[in-house]
Amino acid sequence: MFSPTFRVRLREARFFVAFTGAGMSAESGVSTFRGEDGIWKKFKPEELANLDAFIRNPELVWEWYAHRKKILSTVQPNPGHYALAEMENLFQEMHVITQNIDNLHHRAGSQRVYELHGNVERNYCIDCRTPFTNEQLNVEEGVPRCAGCGGLIRPDVVWFGELLPVDAWERSVEACERADLFFCIGTSGIVYPAASLPGIARRSGAYVVEINSEYTMLSHSVDETLIGKAGEILPKIVSLLKKNDN
Repeated sequence: MFSPTFRVRLREARFFVAFTGAGMSAESGVSTFRGEDGIWKKFKPEELANLDAFIRNPELVWEWYAHRKKILSTVQPNPGHYALAEMENLFQEMHVITQNIDNLHHRAGSQRVYELHGNVERNYCIDCRTPFTNEQLNVEEGVPRCAGCGGLIRPDVVWFGELLPVDAWERSVEACERADLFFCIGTSGIVYPAASLPGIARRSGAYVVEINSEYTMLSHSVDETLIGKAGEILPKIVSLLKKNDN
């Protein structure tokens, strides 16, 4: 499965970056919000996941996110998540950059995670920016409001029309510029600016490897593509790394 070049670059790598997308979470049973059943099929994501929609109808948006939060609370990290967490002990330095909002990398044990699109387990007041966990909110009693200032509380995720969080983005770019090995895992490479990260890494000298269930828009611009499930491929890479250490 692994080419001689891949084996050499893996063995020599010191600074490793993993960039993950929806395909990584799909192996844990996380569906995209575009595929929700029932009433949510009547709405386009753009009609719910934006600030204007939230201000106009916070009840509807919170009903949708309460549904999403409940679903995501039941899923578990898959072997791919756990393999990435284990890799933190097998490189001098490692960072995970993710487009996913499900918190599965943290739950699997990864320590350095940059969440480009936010985290569905976090929330904040749109007026005073006070943070709130899901456990601090009771959405069954209606739209949650800040106890301090009375402002509306929203999920801490990036909505359509919003910029990526500056700190997470800048740290991600810096990591890509320093990486000597870079994995694109379960991402189609069509959502910008996140899709520009593999190119930044490759131009900076990293060996860029795509891991996906099928070929994507990224496939022609990476050094190597591994077709298959991340939950199967990544544990094999962990085994190879441990073999190299012996």
